[in-house]
Amino acid sequence: MTDSKPSILFLCVHNAGRSQMAAAWARELGGERVDVLSGGSEPAEDVNPAAVAAMAEIGIDISAAQPHRWTDTDLEVADVVITMGCGDTCPVYPGKRYLDWELTDPAGKGVEEVRPVRDEIERRVRNLLDELDVGAPID
Repeated sequence: MTDSKPSILFLCVHNAGRSQMAAAWARELGGERVDVLSGGSEPAEDVNPAAVAAMAEIGIDISAAQPHRWTDTDLEVADVVITMGCGDTCPVYPGKRYLDWELTDPAGKGVEEVRPVRDEIERRVRNLLDELDVGAPID
């Protein structure tokens, strides 16, 4: 890792649930020590309301987030690309570090079913930030 801060790109199909929650966790826990991007191969119109509610329960507001399509620029600048259920629709660029996180898709689920997904994403983001040496500062 260089002296510059690492960049993480979270990808899923609709960029409406898992990738939005992961990006929010990375921003919350990594702060200014990491650049965070997210995108989808077929972006939804809105972020999943259950994901918004589940994140709001722990004090992270993603209500203003907007799903968008990943871009070549996103991939070019990313040091780590995290894919979440997009299979062959996720792009692969040589020389990038890829991790595939198998997580339940929150689409069509209520907040009670999204909470465990949110919590698993938090665990994985914390581990990733620790690996990148940009974990949350000690209070």
